[in-house]
Amino acid sequence: QVQLVESGGGLVDTGGSLRLSCVASGRSFGNSAMGWFRQAPGKEREFVAAMASIGRSTSYADSVKGRFTISRDNAKNTLYLQMNSLRPEDTAVYYCAARKFSFNSRIISEYAYWGQGTQVTVSS
Repeated sequence: QVQLVESGGGLVDTGGSLRLSCVASGRSFGNSAMGWFRQAPGKEREFVAAMASIGRSTSYADSVKGRFTISRDNAKNTLYLQMNSLRPEDTAVYYCAARKFSFNSRIISEYAYWGQGTQVTVSS
């Protein structure tokens, strides 16, 4: 079993920045691909970014490419999402997720473990 706890969400103005963190416990974090997803009110959960455990390859949704950066610190069992140039359409609950495998994925159903989410609100 894996427990994931997100933090770092909040209210920010358009153009501002936030850094989300996700602390993992209960399983070998270093062997798991990790991802960030988000869900806005009335919309389905969508992929944001992912990072593999081997080779640290990354993948981003087109809507955040160039503005968001995913990273991980295996020594601290922590996943990060640096979000810059935030827009009102980035407003959502952001979820951290972990796979049972090392290669990243954009597919929600391929993630076995999920955090409780952290709210990000970008004011216009």
